[in-house]
Amino acid sequence: MTETAAPDYHQMWAELGLDLPTHDMLLQAVGGMYGDAYLTQPNRPEGTGYLDFVLSEVHGLRIKELDDFRKQGGKVVGTFCLYVPEEIVRAAGAWCVGLCAGAEFAYDQVEQIMPRNTCALIKSFMGFKLAKVCPYIESSDLVIGETTCDGKKKAYELLGDIHNVYVMELPQTKDAKALAFWRERVAELMAKVEELTGNKVTADSLRTAIKEVNDKRRALQRIAATFKADPVPMSGKDRLLATQIAFYDDVPRFTQMMNTLADELEARVARGEGVAPKGAKRVLVTGTPMAIPNWKLHDIIEKAGAVVVGEEMCTGSRYYQDLVSEDATTLDEMIDDIAEKYLDINCACFTPNQGRIDDVVRMAKDLGADGVIDYTLNFCGLYAMEQHSVEDAVKAAGLPVLRIETDYSMEDVGQLSTRVEAFLEML
Repeated sequence: MTETAAPDYHQMWAELGLDLPTHDMLLQAVGGMYGDAYLTQPNRPEGTGYLDFVLSEVHGLRIKELDDFRKQGGKVVGTFCLYVPEEIVRAAGAWCVGLCAGAEFAYDQVEQIMPRNTCALIKSFMGFKLAKVCPYIESSDLVIGETTCDGKKKAYELLGDIHNVYVMELPQTKDAKALAFWRERVAELMAKVEELTGNKVTADSLRTAIKEVNDKRRALQRIAATFKADPVPMSGKDRLLATQIAFYDDVPRFTQMMNTLADELEARVARGEGVAPKGAKRVLVTGTPMAIPNWKLHDIIEKAGAVVVGEEMCTGSRYYQDLVSEDATTLDEMIDDIAEKYLDINCACFTPNQGRIDDVVRMAKDLGADGVIDYTLNFCGLYAMEQHSVEDAVKAAGLPVLRIETDYSMEDVGQLSTRVEAFLEML
């Protein structure tokens, strides 16, 4: 039986303007990290093979799909944040993809245009752009930013000098006036993507897009629900990976494959089959989102013998826990529903942000967590400022908390492992 040679995408990457030698180094490094974190896991569900395939083609097949779509006249919109409503983008006939971050790259170039003590997430996405190693941003006809923090807000100005950028202004409170303001921003976004694509958003197209994106969320909800079981049917690393992939994979295909995986996980739960021993320590992680290939904390926790049963973060429950209402009949009503759903996301940019505190405690109880790890990227002031409130609430609920502040480097893995192992022994 002859093996089919892997496709060579170098010509496509060159046409996108990537720095090919540097990009090859990046793919090799990510592949090594993935192999160590994921492919060494025992008894993984068969459905995770799809996740492996997507990662193996992370800059290959998916980029070719985007490239083919654009050559047929389609438009691609890149985003960094949950607050950009994917439903609006899809309803205008465009495709929505998450952009590269999650690793240290070209910081020497980034620090020539922004302060050294900038949040790692911001430095990362700027580094990927400046080094020309992210095919997703190079495939994006428009990048939509949002004002979720001052660092990002100013970084989008710098990014706008070298890419087509549109920024949505997000209110910082959650009252009726804020909702009315945000609803206007959603309507303005719709006009922007209509201008980009040349397509009008209709009630039918938006209804379809709402259903498609909700179905994606429902599939992830099914997967998350299986982690109430003991033993858990899949690793927390694989659940995190599924959510990360949800940001840029084809929506109907991803939904189908995640429902197939959910079927398998539910069957495992029914059989009492798990990937860790029954009674393994259960940890809820909360805090700053984790973009591919940031699997460091989950890898440390699970290699220490515990399981991550949930993430209260943007690459976790905030992404899929709430749906857009499907009851509206008119376009205006659908825009109302989208605005309401997205404003209800509990980001640390809001003040007050009691909803996030309540979600952490609720999820810890629902998932039977033995403890909570509050994870914050260095210089992410918003989530660092909320650590005190999170810790107080979780301790009041009778659970211990470990605060971690780190970045994307692997230099502190030994120190973090020691702290996590000591925390797990205390549980």
